Amino acid sequence: MTDNQNLLAEQRRALILDEVRRRGGVRVNELTRRLGVSDMTVRRDLDALARLGVVEKVHGGAVPVVEASTHEPGFEAKSALELTAKEDIARAAARFAVPGSAIALSGGTTTYALAHHLLEVPDLTVVTNSLRVADVFHAAQHPGGAAPRPGAATVVLTGGVRTPSDALVGPVADRTIRALHFDVLFIGVHGISVEAGLSTPNLAEAETNRRLVDAARRVVVVADHTKWGTVGLSSFAGLSDVDTLVTDAGLPPDARAEAAEHLPTLVVAGERASDGDTGQAGQAGQAAAAADGEG
Repeated sequence: MTDNQNLLAEQRRALILDEVRRRGGVRVNELTRRLGVSDMTVRRDLDALARLGVVEKVHGGAVPVVEASTHEPGFEAKSALELTAKEDIARAAARFAVPGSAIALSGGTTTYALAHHLLEVPDLTVVTNSLRVADVFHAAQHPGGAAPRPGAATVVLTGGVRTPSDALVGPVADRTIRALHFDVLFIGVHGISVEAGLSTPNLAEAETNRRLVDAARRVVVVADHTKWGTVGLSSFAGLSDVDTLVTDAGLPPDARAEAAEHLPTLVVAGERASDGDTGQAGQAGQAAAAADGEG
């Protein structure tokens, strides 16, 4: 951890959450020394994390909340976590979207962040089962009720039954997706692991996600480092179905090695490459250029 006193609250809380999960618990006095902030600041951070349901406060510190494999946090709770990581991932993943292509975005807070970076990619056809993603494109295309600008994306919303994460799932969504074909699917996940592949706590969402994966020529998973090793109730794809994982620099070295062993491309966003080396983050641009050349 760091002793930088100028960390933003979001960054500080992300560091605290990582420490809680890694060690199985932390004490307030340990955090004050490591972060170089007051007891009151640490206690406020723990209060905020407890309100989000990701830690449980105990006397003198906090422990992780052990979530059931069927627990699905709401969109607002998830959107407050790992903000910097999601922004880094979104910026890197956007390079895989080629102008004029047909893409799909699943529900989730990371795909929501990605949608903002896709607004300037011209002539996209965007299929999504996310109400939040659809709203991003609609608000950008119709400011004040104006007509869409030239080159604005065509957005297809699948329909279906709404989940806590504001995704539309179920038979209506499944039938719509079954009839479509995408160049690239950008999909967020509840969990990703070698054994369970991609998983979610929502059974209906798992089936809809299977349809999305089946309809895509290329599958790009956008998932921050906290998702690695997490397993939800239902798996909907194996790692063999994934072409690229875009994650953030918080992914530990052992997890990076494991991911690189089982995936064709691993992109670690938000990490500066060394001189003379494009690095893992640079693979995003290379892969996007290759996709553009396929036509």
